[in-house]
Amino acid sequence: MRSRKSPDSGAGMTSPPTHQNRLPRISIPDSAQHKSALAVVFGVRLPCALSSTFIRQALQASEGIPGLSAAMQGLVAARTAVLAAIVAIDGDIRRMVRASDACRRLMSIPGVGQLTALAFTAAVDDPKRFRRSRDIGAYLGLVPRRHQSGEIDYSGSISKCGDRRLRTLLYEAANVMLTRYKGALKLKEWAFAVAKRSTMRKARIALARRLAIIMHAMLRHGTEFKAA
Repeated sequence: MRSRKSPDSGAGMTSPPTHQNRLPRISIPDSAQHKSALAVVFGVRLPCALSSTFIRQALQASEGIPGLSAAMQGLVAARTAVLAAIVAIDGDIRRMVRASDACRRLMSIPGVGQLTALAFTAAVDDPKRFRRSRDIGAYLGLVPRRHQSGEIDYSGSISKCGDRRLRTLLYEAANVMLTRYKGALKLKEWAFAVAKRSTMRKARIALARRLAIIMHAMLRHGTEFKAA
């Protein structure tokens, strides 16, 4: 199965896909391609769509064909098991978020959803571990590397240290705030000002870092997000 490349990987960070803020998705539609490719080997052609009709036709077309029938049933059973596991884990995440006051407060920030809030509270653990909230940016690898040697002194790309998945979630949350949240926010205005001076990619990174700082401060002081 294909995996989506993290938007913060590599020197050129690209815009992330639509932010779902749910459990990381397994590429289930690829299983339709696997079934179709397997069927073609046995001279059977299937429609290019993953639906209940497709599953039924795939099982009917493979029935009685040695090798193909068992393989097709195995693929269908595997897909069903994966989907059931996703639903179960997604339900567990919802229950954990509902039971956490910290997560509910973090989710009051535009763009921050269940998975981002839960991942952030888990990564930070005890907010008092960080003397200053701005230290969280370096902990999550959202600050530029500093290159110093002799007369050379310049800032490079972000360090990408720490939790890569959380860094991605914060980047996606920043993108949602900039592209989908319609309300007025000084955070948005600040990020768009960064984009005018530089690029939208750097603006998203800067906003992700600022969100991490705000979220840590909220956890440390037990405060609510106040839109300004």
